[in-house]
Amino acid sequence: MAERPLDLHGRPLGVLRLSLTARCNLACPYCCPDLEDPPDLLTLAERVALVEATVGLGVHTLRLTGGEPLLHRRLEELIAALQPLRRRDPGDPRGALREIALTSNGVLLNAERARQLKAAGLDRITLSLDGTDGASVARMAGLPGETAGEAVLAKVLAAIRHAREAGFDPATGALKLNAVITRSGNGDQLLPLAALAREQGLELRLIEFMDVGNRNDWSPEQVLPAAEMVARIGAAWPLEPVGRAPHGTAGRWRYRDGCGHLAVVASITAPFCGDCNRLRITADGVAYSCLFAADGTDLKPWLRPRPEPGRLQQALEGLWRARRDRWSEERQEAVDQRPAPAEMAYLGG
Repeated sequence: MAERPLDLHGRPLGVLRLSLTARCNLACPYCCPDLEDPPDLLTLAERVALVEATVGLGVHTLRLTGGEPLLHRRLEELIAALQPLRRRDPGDPRGALREIALTSNGVLLNAERARQLKAAGLDRITLSLDGTDGASVARMAGLPGETAGEAVLAKVLAAIRHAREAGFDPATGALKLNAVITRSGNGDQLLPLAALAREQGLELRLIEFMDVGNRNDWSPEQVLPAAEMVARIGAAWPLEPVGRAPHGTAGRWRYRDGCGHLAVVASITAPFCGDCNRLRITADGVAYSCLFAADGTDLKPWLRPRPEPGRLQQALEGLWRARRDRWSEERQEAVDQRPAPAEMAYLGG
């Protein structure tokens, strides 16, 4: 492949997080999704053009996000349309897409949908679950009461089974579990969530509560540090460090008894800006070079009335080469007053 562009800190582009919708069927308070999508959603052809352009700049991994991406009615069609980018020769100068992943709350993942996603060419699914009982699930999903939480919990547990049966194998990392942890919201769920993941044979990814957006009432007092989470779980089931992969977001630990892995995403207390290789594009075609960014670049001028591949790739390359974001590290150093950031539901996490 041709030489990949580097940003101003020498970081290559490697991962595209593409949001398909800002809507969600849950109302998690750390995300605060929209009830309606923005008016100018991208078409399937425009999304394919965007992915192809970024692959030409070095993207090897695509993660489809939201809102809740299973609400997007052409999801499987989009995944299938991207398969030619997978079949390129590794030496093709245009690059090749190696992996397509999906992040979902799992509520809509029935057996048929799981099979359709696998058949379309999806490689990995990460399901979100922030509690193990009706009350905690309801609290963290913004639901009206324990009964509603129990219903969601049952659907997510069923989604785990459906995904496994469709061929998303936890042993290969094709099926994982996410949990956002806040100190007062579900800090008491750490051990139950770890026990559930161990029982299910899933890697649990614990995510610190992040100051993304303006709606979630973030405060540092509500952040449960990753080190504290690992210590609590390690006291119950001893752990040994595996480390963080280059350009990865999660530090990983191995259970000493052989019952799988635990991961922690410590964007607040142990930021990993130094080798971040992610670009985010919203459902209406605005590119953000950082999860904590306030402003993005609208790509629709290069997509409409029809995609212009060369100019689109040139615009994206210019955006990446000008990238200087490292907000999580700057938060630690307190060197800047940060402007109001974009919302989590638009950026897809």
